Amino acid sequence: MDLANRRDYQPKFRGVRGPADSERLPPRLSERVDAMDIAIPVITLLLLLMLSVPVAISLALAGAVGIWLISGASTLVGILSTAPGSSLSSYELLTIPMFVLMAEFMGISGISANLFRAVAAWSGRLKGGVGISTVVTGALFGAVSGSSTAAAATLAKISIPAMLEQKYDPRTAAGIVAMAGTIAMLIPPSVALIFYGLLSETNISALLIAGIVPGALVTLVLSVTIRITVGRHKAVNEDLPSYSWAERLRSLRVAIPFIGLFGIVTGLIYSGVATPVESSAIGSMGAFLYTVFNRSITVPAFKAALVNTCTVTAMIGLIVVCAQVFGFFVTMSGVAHDLAMTVSGSDIPVWAILAGIVLLYLFLGLFLDLISILILTVPVMLPIIQQLGLDPLWFGVVVILLAEVGIVTPPVGMNVFVVSKISGIPLKDCFAGVVNPIIAVLLLIIALVAWPEITLWLPNTMH
Repeated sequence: MDLANRRDYQPKFRGVRGPADSERLPPRLSERVDAMDIAIPVITLLLLLMLSVPVAISLALAGAVGIWLISGASTLVGILSTAPGSSLSSYELLTIPMFVLMAEFMGISGISANLFRAVAAWSGRLKGGVGISTVVTGALFGAVSGSSTAAAATLAKISIPAMLEQKYDPRTAAGIVAMAGTIAMLIPPSVALIFYGLLSETNISALLIAGIVPGALVTLVLSVTIRITVGRHKAVNEDLPSYSWAERLRSLRVAIPFIGLFGIVTGLIYSGVATPVESSAIGSMGAFLYTVFNRSITVPAFKAALVNTCTVTAMIGLIVVCAQVFGFFVTMSGVAHDLAMTVSGSDIPVWAILAGIVLLYLFLGLFLDLISILILTVPVMLPIIQQLGLDPLWFGVVVILLAEVGIVTPPVGMNVFVVSKISGIPLKDCFAGVVNPIIAVLLLIIALVAWPEITLWLPNTMH
């Protein structure tokens, strides 16, 4: 696969100030748009969100109002009649149900608990070893799940009791699990990265590979944080479990199916032998065969996996359609075009622009979930990033990392709510426990913003 020759892939970070290449920007369809034609749809969107209307529906309604005001009813009818078909006809969209189905089958197999025990057998003697095992298991589980909430829920069931038995502070244990679950958003197969790729029309193969190094770095940073913070507490590190070499070697047998599945799916994508859709289909079939071989599959479980897959896929399909309607409004209004031209033509240093974007995403993460943030901001922010000569691959990974922070911060921190509900640890204690992990991840985000080549190195080696 020659990524450098693909129009939807920016091969390298081009520096802090790129040329004002108009081809990077979406065309402005209307040269004269009244300010009220923009203000009314935006106000409509805010009112709908305040009334707790689902974000996807809010965007579709606000976008429809905007299109009608700018270009009339005939244009609106034409867009509404063609948007569902054009947005859902994307071949890459098939990646989502296949990866979701793979995650469902791996959940049925019960591999998560076995993975935790296998990792604990190797790290149990380390100070903070159970917490580190939780983080590593979160990364491994993310490689077959792709869902942050599912990873947090699974880890809460299997690792919090182990940490409490080891005399961890409940706040610390809850914080470790909540943050460990977020790694699933980066490690392939990441539904979040796939969705960003669909919205931004960025190469999904390269996006998935781009998430590997940052995901590994998040795992490392969280493990070091646990080692530093938990390792100081003597009570936690007394009577650490001991495992013989025979037990450790036996534990590796559990990881073989997982490593094989992850290696095949990711390896096929990285080598260019298969597309993400083909790799996801192979992965879902492999996960199904694994449940058959270990005799964990049942007819009710099989039906539930199919129903859950269809439900998630239908939800994401609706979001994609509604996001495209709103995207038409953004393009027709010229807001993204004008904003990108204004920002690129200003004397504001690029580092200051990036700092503002980071702060904006951190703020939005306090109130909105990842999907809502993506469909609200990507149509506006991506032209700015492209006009500055920055790489959409790098931007996507940074946005997902910022969203990781958002899903563990109040008041919407979904992972924290899930962990609190499953573990019974008070919500305020769970939020207190994520402070140190959040600081560690924020420092990593700063490093990735300062040195984009960390993120882009691996996808730039793809064939």
